Amino acid sequence: MNIIFDFGNVLVRWEPERVFLPYFGGSKEKFDYFWDKICDADFRNRIDAGERQWDVIKEYQERHPEYAEAIALYYTRWEESLPGEMPGMLELLRKLKSNPDNHIYGLTNWSMETYPKARERFDVLREIDNYIVSGNEGMVKPNPEIFKRLLAQFSLKAEDCIFVDDNPANVESACKLGMHGIIFRGCEDLIRQITI
Repeated sequence: MNIIFDFGNVLVRWEPERVFLPYFGGSKEKFDYFWDKICDADFRNRIDAGERQWDVIKEYQERHPEYAEAIALYYTRWEESLPGEMPGMLELLRKLKSNPDNHIYGLTNWSMETYPKARERFDVLREIDNYIVSGNEGMVKPNPEIFKRLLAQFSLKAEDCIFVDDNPANVESACKLGMHGIIFRGCEDLIRQITI
């Protein structure tokens, strides 16, 4: 069985509100506005697709000077947004890998400027030797081309793969290519859906 894991909020907790909520005085309304309208999906995707973080940050600071300090926190305090591993996932990965019929892969949207530091920090990330990081590829999920690149790089057939991600759009993209997709809702739920 070939199992492909997303990383953020599947293997490692990613909680940017830990950085930005205190900055905005605990106001969820202000955080939501900032996340949706300032450090928006385009901002995050450009960084995850390989653009230099400070180049994107400076552009957005010029566009939104009143948020310049907050925008910088996306990089200067990014490690605080990763408070730990997802419960149970390190043990599950190790159990899956103990079966020689299982082959584990990774496909993550992550900046290559920060991913190597995260890999050093978290045991669960080091359990996966064969993976693709979007920051190296110039594209992000749910673009089907990044899935195709993973399949080609590791000589996999889509129909022989299970793809696990917390983002439904990414799972949908994988399914359209013929993979079996699972929306991650926690370790226990995942165990119920796969055969260990």
